[in-house]
Parts: sequence; structure tokens; C-alpha cells
Amino acid sequence: MISTAINDLRASIASWRLWTLLGWLEVRQRYARSRFGAFWLTISMAVMVASIGLVYGTLFGQKIQDYLPFLAISLIMWTSFSQTVSEGASAYINSANYIRQAATPKLIYIFQVIWRSQIILAHNFIIVVILLVAFGVKNWWNVSLFIPGLLLFFLNAAWMAMSIGLLAARFRDLPQIVTALLQVAFYVTPIVYKPHALTRFSWVVTFNPLAYLIDIVRQPLIGEMPDALTWSVCIGMAVVGWCVALLLTGRYIKRIAYWV
Repeated sequence: MISTAINDLRASIASWRLWTLLGWLEVRQRYARSRFGAFWLTISMAVMVASIGLVYGTLFGQKIQDYLPFLAISLIMWTSFSQTVSEGASAYINSANYIRQAATPKLIYIFQVIWRSQIILAHNFIIVVILLVAFGVKNWWNVSLFIPGLLLFFLNAAWMAMSIGLLAARFRDLPQIVTALLQVAFYVTPIVYKPHALTRFSWVVTFNPLAYLIDIVRQPLIGEMPDALTWSVCIGMAVVGWCVALLLTGRYIKRIAYWV
């Protein structure tokens, strides 16, 4: 079973020109004939960061120079994660016409979603760069850990999108369930508040795997070093998650054309 999934994975990676083109065209079509194009994403995210930062920074008694970069990185990475997972849930459903008419590797539709999320992340990440320049980088050595952290971040988002997308093709209520669960996860994950803010309910963060996933990319950029537990959780999630995703894909990939 797993060999079938690996073969499809290899074929999908080899077809990178196709899914990168499809992902880029979808972003361009969404903002066609717009003066600012995809940079409307950056503008809307900047307004959100500024408004939430000023309000919650004041409520929490936070220093703006510390809280704004924290909030911007948290919101931008969460948006990228939630878009990858929620849109991945509908990847096969939305590509039903292609799947039924063309004999292409199936995982290219998941990679298309991941690539589109990376394009949006690149646009939004301009905000993080501006804030780091404005308030200063606290530790250049830690910043270098952002690259492996980002790789782990997308590896975990990818296996979730693969698994949920496959199951959602069979069970059509699943995309709505995933959207609802992501809304709940937003509030129990330290995004607008710092992890140590939950004193009595610190276990909510301790046992939340998404908190480690956000921390692995956020901490290096705000001058902190991710601890061994954060690395272990993210690496363990990636290894176990990819094994499960490949097993599911190998077992059910040939049924996708009938399900959609």
C-alpha cells in the first residue's frame, strides 16, 4: 500500500511545474484587475495586526515593541496553517473535474494548496520583516533556526492536508467539521496571548501540539531558542503524521476518482 503512495508522491513532486503554475494562477485570478493584486492580503493582515496589537497589547499590559512582532508572526503563521489544512480538506473535491478527466498524480492537488499557502505567506511575511527592522532583531543566531522550523511547520501542515483531504473526499461533512475545529483551536493556541499567560490552565498549552508548531517558527524570530521538547514534538508529529498519511493515501488513492 505504502509503495503506491510513495510512487504517487514521487510523480507529484516531478510534476512541480504543474502544481506551482496552478497555485500561482489561482492567486492571480483571485485578485485579477486589482490595483494592488495579492498585496491586498498584506494590507488586510497589516490592519488586523495593528488593530489587534493595539487593543490586546493595552489589555494585557504588553510593550508594543515586544507584542507586535509576537502577534504578527503568530497570526501570519496561523493563517498559513489554517488555510493549508482547511483548503486541503477540499482539494480533491474542488479538483473533481481534473481528477475524473485526466490521469494525473493525485497529490499534485494537495501540493497546489500548499504552494498557494506559501505564496500568501510570502506576501504576509513582509509585515514581519518590517516589524523586525523597526524594533530590531534580538538574536541573529536564533533567527537562523527559523528555516528548519518553517520546514517542520509545512511538513506537518502537509500531512494533515493529505489525510483530511482524502477523508473529506469520502465524507463530505468533514470540511465543515475541520473549519469549526480550527476556530476552536485558534482560541486555545497561544496566538494573541503569550503561552505563560494561562497560569491556572497552562495544561491547555502544554498538551496542545499546535502550540509547539507555532513556537517552532515564532521563537527564533522573537529572539528565543526553541527547547528540546518543542523540536521533539514537531519532529515526532511529522514522522508519525507522514507515515499515517502515506498509509491512508496508499490504501484509498485509487478510490478518489469514484468519491469525487
